[in-house]
Amino acid sequence: MDDMGKTLTEIAQQLSDANKKVPLIYAFNGTGKTRLSREFKDLVSPKIDGEEAHASELAAKKVLYYSAFTEDLFYWDNDLGQDAERKLQIQPNAFTKWVLEEQGQDQSITATFQHYTSDKLTPHFTTDFSAVSFSFERGNEAQESNVKISKGEESNFIWSFFNALLEQLISELNIAEVADRSTDVFNNLEYVFIDDPVSSLDENHLIELAVNLAALIKSSQSDLKFILTTHNALFYNVLFNELGLKSGLFLERLEDETFTLTEKRGDSNKSFSYHLHLKQTIEHAVAGNRVERFHFTLLRNLYEKTASFLGYSKWSELLPDDKQLYLSRIINFTSHSTLSSETVAQPTPAEKATVKLLLDHLKNNYGFWQPVVADGETHAQ
Repeated sequence: MDDMGKTLTEIAQQLSDANKKVPLIYAFNGTGKTRLSREFKDLVSPKIDGEEAHASELAAKKVLYYSAFTEDLFYWDNDLGQDAERKLQIQPNAFTKWVLEEQGQDQSITATFQHYTSDKLTPHFTTDFSAVSFSFERGNEAQESNVKISKGEESNFIWSFFNALLEQLISELNIAEVADRSTDVFNNLEYVFIDDPVSSLDENHLIELAVNLAALIKSSQSDLKFILTTHNALFYNVLFNELGLKSGLFLERLEDETFTLTEKRGDSNKSFSYHLHLKQTIEHAVAGNRVERFHFTLLRNLYEKTASFLGYSKWSELLPDDKQLYLSRIINFTSHSTLSSETVAQPTPAEKATVKLLLDHLKNNYGFWQPVVADGETHAQ
């Protein structure tokens, strides 16, 4: 592939032309993954004059994509007047009607949602499936009703909804004879585009979701293709291995606002095998003010692995703007002296602070999963 930048429309065309069963794409947050999903949809299934009224019909879909599912089908009614009847409105359309009314998947959605959140947090669908409210079991038969769930929990709920739809459509399309299928609503479907399913999960659940999603994709025996995009290196790594892929893709936005989609082959897709252990070890040392010389070595290793994963020739390219300053500090503590009598200097407070600064820089700028605290609750991004 050439090094010239392309528009997202051209990148979408590149994806379509590649004709791969499962293109797996890594990109930093804010690169344009969601916009790419829309460009791809418009390319594969452009709207024609007069079709607007039928745009929500499931049978007309050639591309089903998760990001639009999140944005278009669910919205909160916060009952601002009384602040008592808070519920998540479900935009009625062919998707929700088929999943809830025709297939009765509300229990499956609830089970998946509780698995990834808490078995004490229960969704309650209205009889016409136009909305859902949530209650929280507090023990001793006490129940808190009309709970306003967090953004992370909302994301989990919507993914659970989408997951139920995905299971059903794969099962239907696996029936080779069209006449034998219980529904014809998926017959025109060619692609499923999934953009960062749930970024709010802890690492254990994130791994589990990746494993489950990979198994679901592998169960597909039809010509259906799955395009997966993520900014999370761990999620990418697990999917790459579980799907048995030989190469992945790296989406990058250039300074002139054009894009490149380059192939990542071999071990560059597996460079994060133990990056979490390194990250957590350094985090614990920083939190306990126990940073020592060897933590600089671990930090350098983490930078090297990240650079290898992202295709940089030098790990120092990932350092903050004043690269030479930080590079010299790290080199100072990671060089191996052969003089046994030489005094082993311990890091000063300022040097210890450098470890935290550089770890935070890596996490904030290069797609690492990290917890965030909002409204007194711990979430993730």
